[in-house]
Amino acid sequence: MATALADEIDVLAKAKRAIGGDYAPSEDEPYMSEAQQDYFRRLLLEWKKSILNSAADTLQQLQEGPIREPDLNDRASSETDWGIELRTRDRQRKLIAKIDSALRRIEEGEYGYCEVTGEPIGIGRLIARPVATMTVEAQQAHERREKISRDD
Repeated sequence: MATALADEIDVLAKAKRAIGGDYAPSEDEPYMSEAQQDYFRRLLLEWKKSILNSAADTLQQLQEGPIREPDLNDRASSETDWGIELRTRDRQRKLIAKIDSALRRIEEGEYGYCEVTGEPIGIGRLIARPVATMTVEAQQAHERREKISRDD
């Protein structure tokens, strides 16, 4: 089974392929133009759909029956794999909430702007992480503060 981050990247890549088309947001056009907002809306909706489909597949596999490995080692491996799969699905459940929040921000005209500084997040960052809510600088400052408070 894939790691959670690799799975998330794979699902996002599938969503990008699924929306297809020739359009890709660029720095050369006005920031958060109608075309860019539409691109990110479609990307987020496709990403969410892909996550929900993966979750449905996992649920279907779980309903097919318990693990029936005769060998204890094989059973332990299967149970470990299922544990990882369920943790991945839980992480994706949390990601769906972030996707819904990003979709709400698009509708309210707040998408693409840092929630801390109000500055544009940047097209490159949004393409890499469509649910980003902070600029790279604001995110780094947030992580430094988080680390300092954790170390205290």
